[in-house]
Amino acid sequence: MGRLTGGDPSLLRRINSAVVLHSLRGANSPTLTDLTRITGLSRPTVEGVVEGLVEAGLVVESVPEEGEARRQGRPARRYRFRAEAGHLLGIEIGAHRVAVLISGLDGRIIGAGSREVSETASADDRLERVRSVVADVLRRTGVARSSLRAVGVGSPGIVEADGTVRLSTALPGWTGLPLGERLSRSFRCPVLVENDANAAAVAEHWKGAARESDDIVFVLAGLSPGAGSLIGGRLHRGFGGAAGEIGALHLLGREVTPETLLSTTDEPLPPLDEQAVAEVFALARSGDEQAREAVDRYNQRLVHDVAALVLALDPELVVIGGWAAGLDGVLEPLRTELSRYCLRPPQVTLSMLGEAAVATGALRVALDHVEEQLFAVEGTATARR
Repeated sequence: MGRLTGGDPSLLRRINSAVVLHSLRGANSPTLTDLTRITGLSRPTVEGVVEGLVEAGLVVESVPEEGEARRQGRPARRYRFRAEAGHLLGIEIGAHRVAVLISGLDGRIIGAGSREVSETASADDRLERVRSVVADVLRRTGVARSSLRAVGVGSPGIVEADGTVRLSTALPGWTGLPLGERLSRSFRCPVLVENDANAAAVAEHWKGAARESDDIVFVLAGLSPGAGSLIGGRLHRGFGGAAGEIGALHLLGREVTPETLLSTTDEPLPPLDEQAVAEVFALARSGDEQAREAVDRYNQRLVHDVAALVLALDPELVVIGGWAAGLDGVLEPLRTELSRYCLRPPQVTLSMLGEAAVATGALRVALDHVEEQLFAVEGTATARR
């Protein structure tokens, strides 16, 4: 798409273009007079910028309603942002499923798809499943692959800036995988890979439980729990991308794994067997004493791990997500524990987005990339420094 400067390197023109386009996207078919008032720019400047945006295909003149034309004679020309000028994909790659969301340039979701995948699937098989879901979503929405402007991907593991998974214990063959490069072969637009918990944190800040907070921690509960955090509204990855890896805290003097904590027998649960976890939570809710003890053990570990992260970051809000059922039992213990340690305990709540959080966050990563190109003035929440 390029930057909206028409080849003009002028910073002032770039700023004016960004201001007008931002106003167009947020307004309901404004006139040039409206845009002059909203932006504070002169009318000749607004006219010139709008003309350039129309030529770039990002803005189009709105057709007046028939009734309006009859009432007012020739109405003032109105314009709108063309969200359909390009499309974005958000992809979640998980142990048990892959999911895809597609939107226009305004971030409004116009299609979705998902398919199950085995936790033992090879990296090649898992990537092939991703390509299959993407192709299906594009076909059902009628979106041409050439219309895609950016693809965001949420994946387990520590992800480097180039999209390589430096370490992942959740998926077979994932450690060392050049995920961004492999997926880029299927697209002619940028592919941006993000850690799944980071993506979920971004999603909750965008459309979920953290919309009113800029300092948050999102906990992606599971057999290998992780966390993502926003500080001052910006995603915090850490120096090497490993911020929030609370799943490794048991190595610091607590050798018992989550699989062992959640077991109701003498044998730990199979690694990554989320179905077995769901059964333990279901038994606990039905009153099974051994299952309740197992869930209590897991919740206590999760509470301590989250408390360590909260003490370090002092967030306003902690959002708990991950498993679709059973996590409500961790809220009160976590609130009680944090009130013991924190000068000002954060609010604690459940995710509003559920299993859609990672794909939604991946879509936001793609949208941020495009917005950074469109507005080109200041960094976005997920921009890498």
